[in-house]
Amino acid sequence: PALPAGEGLFVVVNPLSGAMPHRADPVRQLRAALPKAEIVRHDPDRAPLTSTLETAARDAAERGGALGVVGGDGTVSAAATVALQYGVPLAVLPGGTFNHFASDLGVEDIQEACAAVTRGEAVRVDVGRLTPSDGPGALREPTYFLNTFSLGSYPELVRLRGHWSPRIGGPAATLLGVAHVLRTSRPVKAVVNGVPRSMWLLFAGNGAYRSVGLAPVRRYDLADGLLDVRVAHGGRFARTRLVAAALTGALARSPVYAAARPRRLRVSGLPTGTHMAYDGEVAPAPPAFVIDKAEEALTVYRPVPD
Repeated sequence: PALPAGEGLFVVVNPLSGAMPHRADPVRQLRAALPKAEIVRHDPDRAPLTSTLETAARDAAERGGALGVVGGDGTVSAAATVALQYGVPLAVLPGGTFNHFASDLGVEDIQEACAAVTRGEAVRVDVGRLTPSDGPGALREPTYFLNTFSLGSYPELVRLRGHWSPRIGGPAATLLGVAHVLRTSRPVKAVVNGVPRSMWLLFAGNGAYRSVGLAPVRRYDLADGLLDVRVAHGGRFARTRLVAAALTGALARSPVYAAARPRRLRVSGLPTGTHMAYDGEVAPAPPAFVIDKAEEALTVYRPVPD
């Protein structure tokens, strides 16, 4: 719905999301653009972030309004899960170290998000969903993600790329990251869609990314119904082949790299102690699970493109 002056919008601000001194105060920006919005600063000493989001979402549902969130990708992902639970639209107000979902959505700053809320401009987007399928895994309910899921070395690869990109550029930083993680990590063994695999990395994106390689960076369709799956295989000489392919720009043709865009992915046989990463969060992985998508399940405010 259109929420003039932000009336009916309940915003949670996560002050831990990569605060940067050069950024304008998000609360001041919100109060100027949406004076009738309810704004809550999350206090991690008083309650978990999920509890703060649930309280705001409950109030939004009772008022026929929307949930808003100021934070980075991890905070936005948590807010999306709560918005799905309470059936309310989500306003993403970028304010973290990384704002990949907001950028892919077309929301570059808080002012753009506020304008979309005021005018009622929104789209429906897919949400990635991981559902444990058997075993005593730590997770019982589905886990949702907006950007990426991974096993293996992907989180470290992304961290290194982000660290080096400002100095040497994105492509060179990715190559450096690939070389580092392959030198320092071990393959993960699992059964993927019924086939035993040894993998340096398994990546599943919520939607098709446009770039090729192990660390894709941009999507243009957030409701395509597809997973973007990329695998770096383990095995004899795989490490050397991957590094050579990355250095020569031939990764897409390498026999130790595979990519597909399915609607569903089954993983089983994961060893105890394996961890997974999703939208910047790290958690124990269940021994077996299915990844698919809740298609067009979430309504998100975004400005209408010119």
